[in-house]
Amino acid sequence: MLLEGKKALIMGLANNRSIAWGIASSLKAHGARLAFNYVGDAIKKRVEPLSAELGGEFTFQCDVTDDAQIANAAALVKEHWGGLDILVHSLAFANREDLVGRFIDTSREGFRLALDISAYSLTGLCRAFEPLFTENASVISMTYLGSTRIIPGYNVMGVAKAALEASVRYLAYDLGPKGVRVNAISAGPIKTLAASAVSSLKDIFTHVEANSPLRRNVSTMDVGGTAVFLASELSRGVTGATIYVDSGFNQIGAA
Repeated sequence: MLLEGKKALIMGLANNRSIAWGIASSLKAHGARLAFNYVGDAIKKRVEPLSAELGGEFTFQCDVTDDAQIANAAALVKEHWGGLDILVHSLAFANREDLVGRFIDTSREGFRLALDISAYSLTGLCRAFEPLFTENASVISMTYLGSTRIIPGYNVMGVAKAALEASVRYLAYDLGPKGVRVNAISAGPIKTLAASAVSSLKDIFTHVEANSPLRRNVSTMDVGGTAVFLASELSRGVTGATIYVDSGFNQIGAA
């Protein structure tokens, strides 16, 4: 198995239809050890049974808008595992009202919140876990085509994902001398809880299926397979990259 004994922290598991679930399942199938965060008691009630189903070793509270909670998470991981081989950042949030109508109407607070949770959190987590990263550790974050193209209704999240992708590049440069790789996966549209907030979702699914080179939408397991590659020694020369897992849709210029 490609990841036998590797310690993987999954940030952002929501349910068994989420991208984080597909990634965690794929990492587990290749021998990785898992741990998961949650935000508040309501999410905890969902995450703990999912963690048990995947053989997760522990769960913990971590709201990534709180530096103290991030620091506590790093201390807990050090206590349980001593080090960390894989960090999966599958976190994003924007106020629902900022994902409808015009981007120009995004509030200052809505902009700040989306950028904080969806982009800055990756930097905060990498800084806290930097002392724990093992040699050849891998950091994997999730992005979407709306970072570089106009996706109606994606609005401020597109700006946040653009900031996230830029962060991936700079973090790759900072952590590279220690052998730590930082990459992003740009997944095609998937019917997740988070995606349901985007008003144009139904049309996007239909458009991708009709026009992508593979003529199909992708699944969470498609994304999971790429995550296994990025987490393993097979990708030891890959860092600072955004890899598209979207049936080739990102290459289409016109239908």
